[in-house]
Amino acid sequence: MPFEAPQVQKAYKYEMLCIVNNQNDVDPACIARANCDAGKDGRPVRWFERFLAGPPDVWSPIRPDRCVYTEDPADVLGRIAAQIQRRFEQLPVNAGISGIQPTPHTLRGAETNFYAEASEQTFNVIMLGQKVAIIAKPVQYRWNYGDGTSLGPTTTMGGPLPQDRWGEKTGTSHAYAQTGDFNVVLTTYFQGTYSVNGGPALPIPNQGQFSTAPQTVSVWRSVTRNYADDCITNPSGQGCPGATATKGR
Repeated sequence: MPFEAPQVQKAYKYEMLCIVNNQNDVDPACIARANCDAGKDGRPVRWFERFLAGPPDVWSPIRPDRCVYTEDPADVLGRIAAQIQRRFEQLPVNAGISGIQPTPHTLRGAETNFYAEASEQTFNVIMLGQKVAIIAKPVQYRWNYGDGTSLGPTTTMGGPLPQDRWGEKTGTSHAYAQTGDFNVVLTTYFQGTYSVNGGPALPIPNQGQFSTAPQTVSVWRSVTRNYADDCITNPSGQGCPGATATKGR
Protein backbone atom coordinates (compact mmCIF):
# COMPACT_ATOMS: atom_id res chain seq x y z
CA MET A 1 0.00 0.00 0.00
CA PRO A 2 1.26 3.52 -0.74
CA PHE A 3 2.62 5.44 2.20
CA GLU A 4 0.20 8.20 3.20
CA ALA A 5 1.93 11.53 3.73
CA PRO A 6 0.96 13.31 6.96
CA GLN A 7 -2.08 15.50 6.60
CA VAL A 8 -2.14 19.17 7.49
CA GLN A 9 -2.11 19.33 11.28
CA LYS A 10 -5.11 21.61 11.55
CA ALA A 11 -8.86 21.17 11.61
CA TYR A 12 -11.29 23.56 9.91
CA LYS A 13 -14.90 24.48 10.24
CA TYR A 14 -17.17 27.23 8.97
CA GLU A 15 -20.33 29.05 9.98
CA MET A 16 -22.78 30.93 7.81
CA LEU A 17 -23.19 34.60 8.63
CA CYS A 18 -26.24 36.89 8.40
CA ILE A 19 -28.60 34.11 9.48
CA VAL A 20 -31.69 35.02 11.56
CA ASN A 21 -34.91 33.39 12.73
CA ASN A 22 -33.47 30.02 13.67
CA GLN A 23 -31.40 29.58 10.50
CA ASN A 24 -34.39 30.02 8.20
CA ASP A 25 -33.81 33.55 6.90
CA VAL A 26 -31.01 35.97 6.13
CA ASP A 27 -30.57 39.56 7.27
CA PRO A 28 -30.65 41.78 4.13
CA ALA A 29 -28.69 44.56 5.83
CA CYS A 30 -25.99 42.10 6.88
CA ILE A 31 -25.83 40.66 3.35
CA ALA A 32 -25.50 44.18 1.95
CA ARG A 33 -22.52 44.85 4.22
CA ALA A 34 -20.79 41.62 3.17
CA ASN A 35 -18.07 41.96 0.56
CA CYS A 36 -19.78 39.71 -1.99
CA ASP A 37 -20.14 40.37 -5.71
CA ALA A 38 -23.13 42.51 -6.53
CA GLY A 39 -25.81 40.83 -8.57
CA LYS A 40 -24.93 37.34 -7.34
CA ASP A 41 -26.57 35.24 -4.68
CA GLY A 42 -23.60 35.54 -2.34
CA ARG A 43 -23.66 34.37 1.24
CA PRO A 44 -20.84 35.28 3.65
CA VAL A 45 -19.10 32.42 5.43
CA ARG A 46 -16.58 32.63 8.24
CA TRP A 47 -13.90 29.96 8.46
CA PHE A 48 -12.25 28.83 11.68
CA GLU A 49 -9.15 26.72 12.36
CA ARG A 50 -7.54 24.94 15.28
CA PHE A 51 -4.44 22.83 15.82
CA LEU A 52 -5.24 19.14 16.06
CA ALA A 53 -2.83 18.80 18.97
CA GLY A 54 -4.50 21.64 20.85
CA PRO A 55 -7.74 21.93 22.82
CA PRO A 56 -10.71 20.79 20.74
CA ASP A 57 -12.81 23.84 21.62
CA VAL A 58 -10.28 26.57 20.81
CA TRP A 59 -11.00 27.88 17.32
CA SER A 60 -9.51 30.96 15.65
CA PRO A 61 -11.32 32.87 12.89
CA ILE A 62 -9.65 33.11 9.48
CA ARG A 63 -10.04 36.64 8.13
CA PRO A 64 -11.39 38.02 5.92
CA ASP A 65 -14.75 36.32 5.62
CA ARG A 66 -15.42 34.60 2.29
CA CYS A 67 -18.47 34.41 0.08
CA VAL A 68 -20.21 31.34 -1.28
CA TYR A 69 -22.52 31.96 -4.22
CA THR A 70 -25.52 29.83 -3.46
CA GLU A 71 -28.63 29.98 -1.34
CA ASP A 72 -27.28 27.14 0.79
CA PRO A 73 -23.53 27.50 1.56
CA ALA A 74 -23.48 24.48 3.87
CA ASP A 75 -24.83 22.23 1.14
CA VAL A 76 -22.47 23.41 -1.61
CA LEU A 77 -19.35 23.33 0.60
CA GLY A 78 -20.24 19.82 1.73
CA ARG A 79 -20.78 18.68 -1.86
CA ILE A 80 -17.44 20.15 -2.94
CA ALA A 81 -15.71 18.33 -0.07
CA ALA A 82 -17.36 15.07 -1.16
CA GLN A 83 -16.31 15.53 -4.80
CA ILE A 84 -12.83 17.03 -4.40
CA GLN A 85 -10.92 13.72 -4.36
CA ARG A 86 -12.36 12.60 -7.69
CA ARG A 87 -11.81 16.04 -9.25
CA PHE A 88 -8.20 16.02 -8.01
CA GLU A 89 -7.51 12.66 -9.61
CA GLN A 90 -8.99 13.90 -12.92
CA LEU A 91 -6.70 16.93 -13.18
CA PRO A 92 -4.01 17.00 -15.91
CA VAL A 93 -1.22 16.85 -13.34
CA ASN A 94 2.22 16.54 -14.92
CA ALA A 95 3.91 13.52 -13.35
CA GLY A 96 7.31 15.01 -14.18
CA ILE A 97 10.13 13.22 -15.93
CA SER A 98 12.28 10.21 -15.13
CA GLY A 99 15.95 10.89 -15.75
CA ILE A 100 17.99 7.88 -16.88
CA GLN A 101 21.79 7.58 -16.86
CA PRO A 102 23.09 6.33 -19.21
CA THR A 103 20.42 6.57 -21.90
CA PRO A 104 19.14 5.35 -24.32
CA HIS A 105 21.56 2.41 -23.91
CA THR A 106 22.81 0.77 -20.75
CA LEU A 107 24.69 -2.44 -19.98
CA ARG A 108 23.42 -5.68 -18.54
CA GLY A 109 24.47 -6.04 -14.90
CA ALA A 110 25.51 -2.39 -14.58
CA GLU A 111 23.76 0.08 -12.30
CA THR A 112 21.50 2.41 -14.28
CA ASN A 113 20.66 5.58 -12.39
CA PHE A 114 17.02 6.71 -12.36
CA TYR A 115 15.81 9.95 -10.81
CA ALA A 116 12.62 12.00 -10.77
CA GLU A 117 11.99 15.66 -11.53
CA ALA A 118 8.51 16.84 -10.52
CA SER A 119 7.15 20.15 -9.32
CA GLU A 120 4.25 21.65 -7.39
CA GLN A 121 1.32 22.63 -9.62
CA THR A 122 -1.74 24.85 -9.20
CA PHE A 123 -5.10 24.43 -10.94
CA ASN A 124 -8.11 26.76 -10.91
CA VAL A 125 -11.44 25.06 -11.56
CA ILE A 126 -15.13 25.79 -11.13
CA MET A 127 -17.08 23.43 -8.91
CA LEU A 128 -20.79 23.94 -8.29
CA GLY A 129 -20.44 27.58 -9.32
CA GLN A 130 -17.53 28.28 -6.95
CA LYS A 131 -13.91 29.13 -7.76
CA VAL A 132 -11.74 26.32 -6.40
CA ALA A 133 -7.94 26.48 -6.38
CA ILE A 134 -6.18 23.11 -6.12
CA ILE A 135 -2.48 22.73 -5.33
CA ALA A 136 -0.76 19.41 -6.07
CA LYS A 137 2.59 18.78 -4.36
CA PRO A 138 4.79 15.76 -5.27
CA VAL A 139 5.57 13.65 -2.21
CA GLN A 140 6.47 10.12 -3.40
CA TYR A 141 7.75 8.25 -6.44
CA ARG A 142 7.57 4.73 -7.89
CA TRP A 143 9.53 3.33 -10.82
CA ASN A 144 8.38 0.35 -12.86
CA TYR A 145 11.62 -0.73 -14.54
CA GLY A 146 9.87 -2.76 -17.23
CA ASP A 147 11.50 -6.10 -16.40
CA GLY A 148 9.01 -7.14 -13.73
CA THR A 149 10.71 -5.21 -10.92
CA SER A 150 9.85 -1.87 -9.38
CA LEU A 151 10.91 0.53 -6.64
CA GLY A 152 8.65 2.49 -4.33
CA PRO A 153 6.60 4.29 -3.41
CA THR A 154 9.52 6.15 -1.85
CA THR A 155 10.10 9.75 -0.79
CA THR A 156 13.54 9.53 -2.42
CA MET A 157 13.49 11.21 -5.83
CA GLY A 158 17.17 10.55 -6.58
CA GLY A 159 19.28 12.90 -8.63
CA PRO A 160 21.62 13.08 -11.63
CA LEU A 161 25.24 11.90 -11.44
CA PRO A 162 28.20 13.42 -13.27
CA GLN A 163 29.20 11.27 -16.21
CA ASP A 164 32.39 10.04 -14.55
CA ARG A 165 30.21 8.44 -11.83
CA TRP A 166 27.77 6.64 -14.11
CA GLY A 167 27.46 3.02 -13.06
CA GLU A 168 27.47 3.77 -9.32
CA LYS A 169 24.72 2.28 -7.20
CA THR A 170 22.24 4.88 -5.94
CA GLY A 171 19.06 4.77 -3.88
CA THR A 172 17.00 4.62 -7.08
CA SER A 173 19.29 2.77 -9.50
CA HIS A 174 18.59 -0.62 -11.06
CA ALA A 175 20.75 -3.32 -12.65
CA TYR A 176 19.08 -5.28 -15.47
CA ALA A 177 19.79 -9.01 -15.50
CA GLN A 178 18.78 -9.49 -19.14
CA THR A 179 19.34 -7.69 -22.42
CA GLY A 180 16.51 -6.22 -24.43
CA ASP A 181 14.26 -3.16 -24.63
CA PHE A 182 12.38 -2.25 -21.47
CA ASN A 183 9.65 0.36 -20.95
CA VAL A 184 10.22 2.39 -17.78
CA VAL A 185 7.30 4.24 -16.16
CA LEU A 186 7.55 6.77 -13.33
CA THR A 187 4.48 7.23 -11.13
CA THR A 188 4.45 10.33 -8.95
CA TYR A 189 2.20 10.59 -5.90
CA PHE A 190 0.82 14.06 -5.20
CA GLN A 191 -0.72 15.39 -2.00
CA GLY A 192 -3.32 18.08 -2.60
CA THR A 193 -5.02 21.01 -0.92
CA TYR A 194 -7.97 23.06 -2.12
CA SER A 195 -9.51 26.40 -1.27
CA VAL A 196 -12.98 27.68 -2.13
CA ASN A 197 -13.27 31.32 -3.24
CA GLY A 198 -9.96 32.23 -1.62
CA GLY A 199 -10.69 30.50 1.67
CA PRO A 200 -8.24 28.42 3.72
CA ALA A 201 -6.19 25.64 2.12
CA LEU A 202 -8.07 22.48 3.06
CA PRO A 203 -6.41 19.06 2.77
CA ILE A 204 -7.56 16.62 0.09
CA PRO A 205 -7.96 13.29 1.93
CA ASN A 206 -5.89 10.95 -0.26
CA GLN A 207 -2.96 11.17 -2.64
CA GLY A 208 -3.39 11.27 -6.41
CA GLN A 209 -1.23 9.07 -8.65
CA PHE A 210 -0.03 10.28 -12.04
CA SER A 211 2.27 8.40 -14.43
CA THR A 212 4.67 9.36 -17.20
CA ALA A 213 4.57 7.90 -20.68
CA PRO A 214 6.83 4.81 -21.00
CA GLN A 215 10.50 5.46 -21.77
CA THR A 216 12.42 2.75 -23.61
CA VAL A 217 15.76 1.64 -22.22
CA SER A 218 17.90 -0.66 -24.37
CA VAL A 219 20.02 -3.02 -22.31
CA TRP A 220 23.10 -4.36 -24.10
CA ARG A 221 25.76 -6.85 -23.14
CA SER A 222 29.39 -5.82 -22.92
CA VAL A 223 31.94 -7.65 -25.09
CA THR A 224 35.69 -7.79 -24.42
CA ARG A 225 38.09 -8.65 -27.22
CA ASN A 226 41.86 -8.57 -27.69
CA TYR A 227 43.22 -6.94 -30.85
CA ALA A 228 46.72 -6.95 -32.35
CA ASP A 229 46.41 -3.63 -34.21
CA ASP A 230 48.52 -0.65 -33.16
CA CYS A 231 46.06 2.28 -33.00
CA ILE A 232 48.88 4.80 -33.43
CA THR A 233 49.96 3.38 -36.76
CA ASN A 234 46.49 2.21 -37.78
CA PRO A 235 43.75 4.37 -36.17
CA SER A 236 41.06 2.47 -38.10
CA GLY A 237 42.19 -0.92 -36.86
CA GLN A 238 39.84 -3.23 -34.97
CA GLY A 239 39.30 -2.00 -31.44
CA CYS A 240 40.64 1.50 -32.18
CA PRO A 241 38.58 4.68 -31.69
CA GLY A 242 38.49 5.24 -35.45
CA ALA A 243 37.02 1.83 -36.16
CA THR A 244 33.33 1.26 -36.83
CA ALA A 245 31.72 0.09 -33.58
CA THR A 246 29.98 -3.26 -33.42
CA LYS A 247 26.88 -2.99 -31.26
CA GLY A 248 26.13 -6.46 -30.04
CA ARG A 249 23.38 -7.34 -27.63
